Amino acid sequence: MNEPVNGLDRRTLLVGATLAPLVACTRSEQPSYAGGWVGANAERGHRLRDRKAAGVPAPELTRRAGAIVVGAGVAGLAAARELARAGIDDVQLLDLEDEPGGNSRGHVLGGMRCPLGAHYLPLPGERAVEVIALLEALGVRRTERGRVVYDERMLCHSPQERLHIHGFWQDGLLPAVEALPNAERADTLAQYRRFGAAVDVASAGGAFAMPTARSAWSPQLDALDRVTFAAWLNAQGLVAPALRWYLDYCCRDDYGAGAAQVSAWAGLHYFASRHGFHAPSDDGNKNAEERDGVLTWPEGNAWLARQLAEPLTQQLQTGRVVLRVSEGRDVVAVDVWNDAASRAERWTAPQLVLAVPLFVAARLMDAPPAALTRAAAAMPHAPWLVSNLHLADALDERPGAPLSWDNVFYDPGSANPTLGYVDAMHQRTRSIPGPTVLTAYRALGGNTPSQLAAQRAKLLAEPWSAWSNAVVTELARVHPDLPAKLKQVDLMRYGHAMSVPAPGLRSGAALRALAGPGATSHGRIHFAHSDLSAYSVFEEALYQGTRAGAAAARHLRRRPRA
Repeated sequence: MNEPVNGLDRRTLLVGATLAPLVACTRSEQPSYAGGWVGANAERGHRLRDRKAAGVPAPELTRRAGAIVVGAGVAGLAAARELARAGIDDVQLLDLEDEPGGNSRGHVLGGMRCPLGAHYLPLPGERAVEVIALLEALGVRRTERGRVVYDERMLCHSPQERLHIHGFWQDGLLPAVEALPNAERADTLAQYRRFGAAVDVASAGGAFAMPTARSAWSPQLDALDRVTFAAWLNAQGLVAPALRWYLDYCCRDDYGAGAAQVSAWAGLHYFASRHGFHAPSDDGNKNAEERDGVLTWPEGNAWLARQLAEPLTQQLQTGRVVLRVSEGRDVVAVDVWNDAASRAERWTAPQLVLAVPLFVAARLMDAPPAALTRAAAAMPHAPWLVSNLHLADALDERPGAPLSWDNVFYDPGSANPTLGYVDAMHQRTRSIPGPTVLTAYRALGGNTPSQLAAQRAKLLAEPWSAWSNAVVTELARVHPDLPAKLKQVDLMRYGHAMSVPAPGLRSGAALRALAGPGATSHGRIHFAHSDLSAYSVFEEALYQGTRAGAAAARHLRRRPRA
């Protein structure tokens, strides 16, 4: 999830009489559509805490592998791929879920593919060499006569995004100046341009890059990382409501939490490491040609995860809850609970890649390094809710820009965590609109640590019916015809979806000790997760996994022959 989309003015739309029955709904009412929780197994994940508290059971089966990767998200899949490419035999992946992919898993609803998490990949910059290599290996990208060409079927089709503002759909993401109250227009346009100039200055000299490990880090970036993005914007006098809504949306989109929780480095990194910030031209409009190309699929980044996992099918050991990781003189031992077989197992290998969130890695290791413990304690994780809504027919068109791939609602000053929705059938070329799946996103990290904790508790405690009703009510404020066309709502909840780049995290000594040059391993154990980059996107996960896999392969190649 990266570039913003469409928004709505809820205070205006709530007045509509057609919405009165929806607004009056209570949580006790039963929805008229089917659905339930899908995807991540929260109970299985919590078994790590419960079983460790009761003691790790004695293994009933022991297996030896050439190398072990714990975690089959994008980082784990990348590490296993790199080990296999290096010629390491018998690489085994252990994951607690039944399907690989982590935050990039997909779903099928009404016969249509849809995402359960990340839904697109920006076209990579020149320093994202791991992403470029993967896309070229998959045939998504190629070079013809010195020119980079992408498979047009996988580039996001037009129209790409729209914003719902004051009852009208506008084309593009940034609130149009002419859509704002007259009194706000001149100052907002000036602030748009000042922020764009600030991004240009910050990005000079390679200060920002993706992956972030390839940034030209400096004391200036340390200073930016020590304050919140909101505080930095205030100090610059960048306070226009439309601009602040947009920047807060970007933070929640990439980091799961608002501008008051993420660092100024992270807020600027969103723009400076990719596409910059394009302020409107003198006529108040953004040139459509300036928009960034993105790669997307009906199921989102699950398509990429599936390509990574397919060659590793025989090595994937799913439904395994890893309980303990112990490093010995010659091997690393991994104690596992096999959920399907209801038995304890022990897996051993001379090299291990821990491709799990840092707080999970710290719990698993018998003797975690001090830097890991400190980094895990300092790193908040944002909860997310991903909702897939199966519609029997296309939505009625509303005034303004037509249905786009990405659609968001403008609501400055609201604490509502919605990020809008994407249309899963957008990439399918069909002349007549029809049934589709809308994937709606909610980032629940809030603006304070207490809000984050409360939202996580609420996400895990409240039933499917309460959350589905909230999502449907919210979307119906813009699409009053949606409830009558709704057949099913499948919800995916992530308790710890994304690491939040809080002030001081990226520049802190603990994370640098784990993720700095030459710091990928702890003896026979190598860390690989996007947490090492202080935020969670596909590019960082692929980089960290590839790097750790290569480090483990180098250690294995140095072993003396028997």
